[in-house]
Amino acid sequence: MKAVATAANEQSNGAEDALRRAVDTTPAFIHTARPDGYLDYFNRGWLDFLGKSLEEVCDWPGAVLASTISNLRKRKVGNVKRDTLSTRSERPPGPLTDLERSEFYLREGERLAHMGSWSLRADGIFDYWSPETFVLFGFDPSEGIPTLPKWLTVLHPDDRDLLAKTLERIFRESVRVDVTYRVDHPKQGKRIMHSTGEPVVEDGKVTRLIGNTLDITEQENATRELKKAFGEIRALKDELYKENIVLRHEIGSTSMFEEVLGTSSALQNVLALAAKVAPTDSTVLIAGETGTGKELIARAIHKRSKRGERSFVGVNCAAIPSSLIMSELFGHEKGAFTGAMQRRLGRFELAEGGTLFLDEVGDLPLETQIALLRVLQEREFERVGGTEMLRCDVRVIAATNRDLHSAIAAGSFRSDLFYRLNVFPIELPPLRERKEDIPILVNYFVNRYAQRAGKKIDTIRKKSIEALQEYSWPGNVRELQNVIERSLIIVDTNEFSVDKNWLSHEFQSSRRVGPASRISTEQEQIEAALALTKGKVSGAHGAAAKLGMPSSTLESRIRSLKINKFQFKGV
Repeated sequence: MKAVATAANEQSNGAEDALRRAVDTTPAFIHTARPDGYLDYFNRGWLDFLGKSLEEVCDWPGAVLASTISNLRKRKVGNVKRDTLSTRSERPPGPLTDLERSEFYLREGERLAHMGSWSLRADGIFDYWSPETFVLFGFDPSEGIPTLPKWLTVLHPDDRDLLAKTLERIFRESVRVDVTYRVDHPKQGKRIMHSTGEPVVEDGKVTRLIGNTLDITEQENATRELKKAFGEIRALKDELYKENIVLRHEIGSTSMFEEVLGTSSALQNVLALAAKVAPTDSTVLIAGETGTGKELIARAIHKRSKRGERSFVGVNCAAIPSSLIMSELFGHEKGAFTGAMQRRLGRFELAEGGTLFLDEVGDLPLETQIALLRVLQEREFERVGGTEMLRCDVRVIAATNRDLHSAIAAGSFRSDLFYRLNVFPIELPPLRERKEDIPILVNYFVNRYAQRAGKKIDTIRKKSIEALQEYSWPGNVRELQNVIERSLIIVDTNEFSVDKNWLSHEFQSSRRVGPASRISTEQEQIEAALALTKGKVSGAHGAAAKLGMPSSTLESRIRSLKINKFQFKGV
């Protein structure tokens, strides 16, 4: 009988220890008070929260705890729910044994926390389920604790193997359990549970696992809705950013449309080509000198395409530093580089479903050329600093004032990218090759700037038209526009005229090369400058600087005049 009593006592002590561990591991705050109002028990949740040991807080008066709670609420309200700091504590009815008291504390903690506790032996048998655990999983307490295989049946089919393997690992390696999984509740439907537990080790072996399970369905749903809301906010922010970029581009391009005014055959041939390629989705490469209206032709193609109702987004590749062009085209993630404080969409994303116009594409760095080639081939890209591959549906129209064949020969432009861009080439004629359009353009600009200046112009002097037609216009329509605006500022009568000295001055200043200025023809002047600079075009000591013109304009003239600049490198 003594042996039986000893065994029963050991079993009782083991169960009591298991229940005490469950009380300590529950996230609820559990404490009890004696009849005299002094506190005699705090669980681990309380002790961790208060930052004190059990010895320090035992025999506290209830008023001290209430005051402490009040102070802690002020400091920790952001981290702890107010109702978890309740001073309310149910007392067990009548005298109880230590085991009964532990069971009562556990039930009370679970009631407050809406959490179930359980104990699983190493042989795979649940030897304890709290009342809340039955509720969480939808089992009838009158039928007893379910077996492990039966419990697994209420889990989502895709999570059963995960839980079974997790339990095996815990008993094998003595690790803590912390797992989230789905349950098909017989009455409540789909639920999401989170279980935590600690292994009990005796004689070096895990003998049981004691844990808690919390239904986190509402929290997960709230988190999901919050993420959805944040996603919608971010999408709206991206869309507003996109619309802002496109709108600013539209506003900045309103002055481009006059550049295609004219009836010359050279211009009409270009417009005919644009009309033919517009309905297709082919990539177009527009070549032409600065100021000839390359972007306007690109817009005309876009407007007449099936993408005409979507965005037209332009980017001047020559105007963006080489260190930022990748981010400008493809976007970047937050923290991708110094100064990247937030995620930003690139021009490819902004132009989704529409047209991306790459002006001055010949100025792209080689690294960016490789990335652009990939987009044209694969229709996908990554943001700078990102790992996600993004698909894109964008038509690309590129433009350049450079001789890309020379750039390929010099190794500054990839031939494979050129062939990808040059599917449908369009060459825009410079203004000097369509001089019959100059009177139409002059009339348009005079009316426009006279109205702005509040002046009334009745006639345009014929000699001024003739002088304008004789000039070579290295800056094309844009330069013509500037000359007319300047003349209208000076004119004091109702007759518009242009000082011929302005044109000769512009012509001479744009081609000044010191002693070589005595050379009469444009080709000779350019060749002389290239000889002086050993074939170098750009830079402070390049031919463009000596001629007083932009390097892009000089590159265009070199191409038009079929000058081989590389022959001067050894001069």
